[in-house]
Amino acid sequence: MSNLQTSKGSKEQAGLRYPSNGKTIYHRPLNRTRTSELSQASFAYLFSEMVGYASKRIESIQDLEKRLNTQGHPIGLKLLDLLLHREPTRSQLRPLNIIALLHLIKQQVWTSLFGRAADGLEKSSDPSKPDEYMIIDNEPLVNAYISVPKDMSQLSCAAYVAGIVEGVCDGSAFPARVTAHSVGKQQQGGEDGGAGGADGGKEMWPGRTVFLVKFAPEVMEREGFLGKG
Repeated sequence: MSNLQTSKGSKEQAGLRYPSNGKTIYHRPLNRTRTSELSQASFAYLFSEMVGYASKRIESIQDLEKRLNTQGHPIGLKLLDLLLHREPTRSQLRPLNIIALLHLIKQQVWTSLFGRAADGLEKSSDPSKPDEYMIIDNEPLVNAYISVPKDMSQLSCAAYVAGIVEGVCDGSAFPARVTAHSVGKQQQGGEDGGAGGADGGKEMWPGRTVFLVKFAPEVMEREGFLGKG
């Protein structure tokens, strides 16, 4: 009998360990962890493993970016619910128009993920594309610790963040397609012959990334109907 008890105790020690008070991270109030931060070293390790896992048996760079986008999408859905839960009861309302949604993403979502707001928010200057908006991040954290091989120089790991943004849009009933585009190096190379001041400004952000948000036709139709009202 004593042998059976000893073997049982050893199995419990080999498995998951719980705190002495019996409470885990799932017992913590959601509002209490609002200002908690994750170590960048831990994030860098976990994200690099995610990229490595997604890069297995891929056929193209677009395939890898699609996988990263798919990984981020459920995070956006859950993050939206968490942010709304942390709001006061009277202001727990989902965005009712595109501008309110984009400001929510630029401010609350970016601050919750990266500790700061996004660097810019713009609407497409092309009159034929009224459904396109751009969220700008000069230094995406997801690109800081990833070494991209030369044969995959077009890869943007910010596709993971694009998936999070897409999840927030879908969860808010504003279905959209979100893609990440690295424009820092392109702008730097295209303006090497320009004035020194403008050139220096572009060289400051070699990892500048634009998240292109393209809303579905039904969203634009609803937006036009609300605008008339």
